[in-house]
Parts: sequence; C-alpha cells; structure tokens
Amino acid sequence: MNDPLVIAGVEYNSRLLVGTGKYKDMQESKLATEASGAEIVTIAIRRSNIGQNPDEPNLLDILPLDKYTLLPNTAGCYNVDDAVRTCRLARELLDGHDLVKLEVLGDEKTLFPDVAATLQAAEILVKDGFKIMVYTNDDPIMAKRLEEAGCVAIMPLAAPIGSGLGIRNPYNILEIVENANVPVLVDAGVGTASDAAIAMELGVDGILMNTAIAAAQDPVLMAHAMKNATIAGRQAFKAGRMPRKRYASASSPIDGTFF
Repeated sequence: MNDPLVIAGVEYNSRLLVGTGKYKDMQESKLATEASGAEIVTIAIRRSNIGQNPDEPNLLDILPLDKYTLLPNTAGCYNVDDAVRTCRLARELLDGHDLVKLEVLGDEKTLFPDVAATLQAAEILVKDGFKIMVYTNDDPIMAKRLEEAGCVAIMPLAAPIGSGLGIRNPYNILEIVENANVPVLVDAGVGTASDAAIAMELGVDGILMNTAIAAAQDPVLMAHAMKNATIAGRQAFKAGRMPRKRYASASSPIDGTFF
C-alpha cells in the first residue's frame, strides 16, 4: 500500500469506487465489481435491498461486508428531509455504519445537485455523527463550504450523471483539488477509460462511477479497463508530465555526434 486512498482515517488500495445499479442482474454486478478492484461500493438505499425487504434478493449476498466497504447513498432524494431520513435508515440497517454519500438533487432531467439543500443536509448529518462524502457541482466555492461543514470527501461532477461526456470543466476540478484539505473524487460523467485517466491526471484522489461500466457492451471488461485507467492516471500524475511545447524536440540530442 504505497499510495493509499485515505478517507475518514481508513486506507484503501483502490482509488476506483463503483456503483451497483443498472446491471442486468446481480451476477453481472458481482463480476463487474470484482473486475474493477474497487473496495468501496456505493448503494442507493431507496432503490436497493440490503435487508429491509426480506423476501427480495439481498445485495449484501454478493457484496459481503467483510470484503467491501459499503457507501450508502441518497440517490433519488430531492429535499433535505428525504436525504437525512435515508442516511439514518442506512445507519439503522447497517448496524451503526456512518460513512455515507450525500446527494440532494435539484433537477430530474440533468440530475444536477441542489447545492443549497446539499449544504444544509450536510450540516445536519455531520452534527448527527455521519461521515459525509458529498456529491456536488464543480464550483470551487461550494466545494470549500462543504469541506468547512465537515464533509470527509468532496465529489464534484465531471458532467451530468450517466451522460458519459467526460471532464467538461477540468480547470474547475483542478481548482477544487488545489484548495481542498480532504480527498476529492470525481463523481459522475466518466464515460470510458480515457476519461478516468484524464480525471486522475488532474490530481483527484479517486473516481466513482456506475453507468460507464454498467452500460458498456461488456461491463466486466470495461470494469477491468477502468481499474487500469485509474491506476495509470494516478501514476502519470505522480510522475509529472513533460511540458507542452509548440514545436518538435528531438528525442535524441545531436550535440557531440559525428557526421
């Protein structure tokens, strides 16, 4: 573990976080999750069964708690009360689990966050003892306010959820990274492996994705590709890329050669 991702004091080998929705069945979700190498897996409490419906398939049967850190999320919540209630339900179902992903949506078409409501919900949940990883827009000012409210990780979107458009505002993401004192993870908008690599090369601490894997023609193979791209992007960031130049520069110098 030479370069761990640290969230709320816990170290993780993988910087790729994945979701569990949109797969054709639980077996495909299981195989794609394994191929991704992810250690943190997010689940939509309002849409997934983790024990609240005993007569239905339980997601925990394929995502055992001794292997994965579950990240319950508030997907589908459009107001503060619903988001807070959903987090409290997750904590009850998971025996006091306090790490959650907060999202309060403001628009059904774009699924952009309602940042004012998100900040209000974050403040309530932090006071209630939750460790909040928060989905937000790519506004550096709001990112800093959410950090100051006590969120343990900031998760700006790269593009609308499920759009696959890639990193639309890289300089905004870069500004958030450079000013954050908590992990920054790109959440939403990644469409393919090159998008993941570009995000990691900006210096983000990790990426969360679901649709980019689940909607691929071969989700298991795409999950493996995303794992590799996340690793490669992180390594490239740490290595430091060469300066961009307007003109060619010979790979082999000619000084001192004989003609």
